[in-house]
Amino acid sequence: MLLAIDIGNTTIVLGVYRDREWTHHWRVRTVRDKLADEYDVLFRALFREVGLQPNNFDRVALCSTVPPLTGVISETFAEATGQRPLVIGPGVRSGLRIRTDNPLEVGADLVADAVAAYERFHANCIVVDFGTATTFTAVAAPGDLLGVAIAPGLATSASALTERTSQLPRIQLQPPPAAIGRNTVHSMQAGLIYGHVGLVKELLDRMSAEIGGEVQTIATGGLSGTLAPLVGRFVAIDPWLTLEGVRLIAERNPA
Repeated sequence: MLLAIDIGNTTIVLGVYRDREWTHHWRVRTVRDKLADEYDVLFRALFREVGLQPNNFDRVALCSTVPPLTGVISETFAEATGQRPLVIGPGVRSGLRIRTDNPLEVGADLVADAVAAYERFHANCIVVDFGTATTFTAVAAPGDLLGVAIAPGLATSASALTERTSQLPRIQLQPPPAAIGRNTVHSMQAGLIYGHVGLVKELLDRMSAEIGGEVQTIATGGLSGTLAPLVGRFVAIDPWLTLEGVRLIAERNPA
């Protein structure tokens, strides 16, 4: 039984893979200054609710974009399970060739996204991860990670807008009734939601043209359920795609 973990800037996502299927998923808020003991209590409580204990896991693997928490959570599970988690990073086999100028700069979560997407399609593909940042990872057959585009995420853009203006309120990130807003909330939703949709479409068009040929597109991340249907370019939406990539990389790096 595998525990896969994706430590992101906004949320930490965990998934349990057992008997060739994902049986449980959780999303918890990322708190950078939380201590290892506090995370240990939190995770044990989540596992207890579904009848699991940390020592039930045969393997723990994680990717992280929050360096201060990588060691904290890795150590938490090392003590709880008695085994050192696989931390995805330089020196870990992904099964892809990273063709960027500096492969060490490519985030572990983006590598996991690319691995899972290419395993699904075995063809040219682009992964759009709707998270704190909206990232676009391009992969070309026969397994080359070509590069990445990074834009502010929808929630990040919304926070910047409200924090840097005096009269604009915080709003729910959902589509408005129309693109022409007739009140402040709908006006902000129109600009943020449909503006982000336009950003995604433009980058998909440009990246697909640069890859050439037919390109499959897949969406993931916490906001994929809200934004991907509005974009209308995705052949699949999988909010747990990064965890699937973590699982595949763990399989390619036996303990």
